[in-house]
Amino acid sequence: MITRRQLLKHSASLAALTALPAGALADAAAVIRRPIPSSGETIPVIGMGTSRTFDAGADPETVARLRHVMQIFFAGGGSVIDSSPMYGEAEARVGDVLRTLSPRPEVFSATKVWIEGREAGIEQMQLSAQRMAVEHFDLIAVHNLVDWKTQLATLKQWREEGKVRYIGITTSHGRFHSELLDIMRREPLDFVQFTYNIGNLTAEDELLPLAADRGIATMINRPYQRGSLFQRTSGHALPEVATDLGCKSWGQFFLKYIIGHPAVTSLIPATSKPHHMEDNMAANVGAVPDADQRAEMLRAFRALPA
Repeated sequence: MITRRQLLKHSASLAALTALPAGALADAAAVIRRPIPSSGETIPVIGMGTSRTFDAGADPETVARLRHVMQIFFAGGGSVIDSSPMYGEAEARVGDVLRTLSPRPEVFSATKVWIEGREAGIEQMQLSAQRMAVEHFDLIAVHNLVDWKTQLATLKQWREEGKVRYIGITTSHGRFHSELLDIMRREPLDFVQFTYNIGNLTAEDELLPLAADRGIATMINRPYQRGSLFQRTSGHALPEVATDLGCKSWGQFFLKYIIGHPAVTSLIPATSKPHHMEDNMAANVGAVPDADQRAEMLRAFRALPA
């Protein structure tokens, strides 16, 4: 674990990384927020994922770079940070950065339990809290349905006891949708997390409608389909509808498309690069595409060579 003192010792040589960009601070009133149906609490629609991107070393230079990324995230009005013990050192790096920030920004902390067995699950969740430097998580979800009945039973008890505020289930890669839908119909979930983007619309068939019907918040992973969407748009100009929505990049275009779905509560693009975080957070404000604009966005994307 790196201390704030150790980090500050390296601040002179890393000044280019730790300075916030001009105009980075978002107007709180302009940030797009969505309600969590089970409580009515609102959260910024653009959150921060940590898969791969925060699975990094604890050396001061790395932590300083990640600190800059998180500073831009908070300055842009973000608060939701999602991680998992599956993501290697990601939880620990988030905690390393949070310990250096004073005053500490408002954080909606989310992680997952990803293990078999009740006691092992409890131990893993307690360790995650230590690693991410949080007393109690806002959200803990069962990751990829691993031993979900056991872990969800613990989470329901923890929610009643005030040890966690919200509970959920996650999946990725388009896996386990049938079982996930069954769980959503039967269990008192606050959140569900799955993949959805302009190149992967499977969630529109049943997952998003069911979440809306059941009053379950949605957290969207892989909004860029692990970067593959950019391969298709490389070298192509943005369509006219992007200008209407204030999008200045394909990244913002992809995020705005997701935000436009009324059943989307939050999405969690992951990056360890400051300029990419700046781009992500620019989608956290401004216009939200309506149904006609989303249809035009989809037509423009599908018109590009595959």
